[in-house]
Amino acid sequence: MTTFDDIILDDTEDAGRSDAALADEELETIEIELVVLDMAGTTVKDDGVVERAFQLAAERSGITRTEAERADALAYVRATMGQSKIDVFRVLADTEEDAVRANDAFEMAYGEIAAAEGVAAIDGAEDVLRELREAGVKIALTTGFSRGTQDVLLDALGWNDLVDLTLSPADAGRGRPFPDLPLTALLRTSVSRVDAVVVVGDTASDMLSGSAAGAGLVVGVLTGAHDAATLEEAGADVILNSIADLPAVLGLR
Repeated sequence: MTTFDDIILDDTEDAGRSDAALADEELETIEIELVVLDMAGTTVKDDGVVERAFQLAAERSGITRTEAERADALAYVRATMGQSKIDVFRVLADTEEDAVRANDAFEMAYGEIAAAEGVAAIDGAEDVLRELREAGVKIALTTGFSRGTQDVLLDALGWNDLVDLTLSPADAGRGRPFPDLPLTALLRTSVSRVDAVVVVGDTASDMLSGSAAGAGLVVGVLTGAHDAATLEEAGADVILNSIADLPAVLGLR
């Protein structure tokens, strides 16, 4: 059994909470039942693909017309990494029709880049999935992409049989930073209590979503869009160099 009293926090400046702070909270022993993992930047290598796909989408759909508009839009995309892409385009576009067209262009561009360059997992990510399954912990993979793009990634990685559930924003109601994805994962996997859930991601939106859902542990990783300060400010309890460090934090190693 993996429980929250087994968790060892990284006692560095990158950690969201110190060991002393955790000890003061006198946490109840809670069995970990579900780990909710983000995809791009957390378990799947991004290498700037999201930004490149956005730039192609902006050009093809015409939602930006000048260099200044493109720079401002890209800054917004970076700040909102992890959120539902259609929601991002709704802010950037003038109309719903324009947002849908831009989102379709983004999904197509992302698919083109993935097909041309391949899809790769973050080092150690697949081993982590297998360790969690062997420990009896349920796994949900979540994304800000559409279901179609998520399926492309899952098929390329061969992960469909390694996880219990996969969710896109459309499957949950709302994307991040809302709590819908973790809470939908909890309901669909029949987890007994919300604080038996661990949420892991690389963006502030992931941290906000996990915290809003009441997850027992919210973990940030440094392999994606946002740095340690941003993740900590957004509510990360623990910050790791990568997903490969998660089993040790959860007491599996």
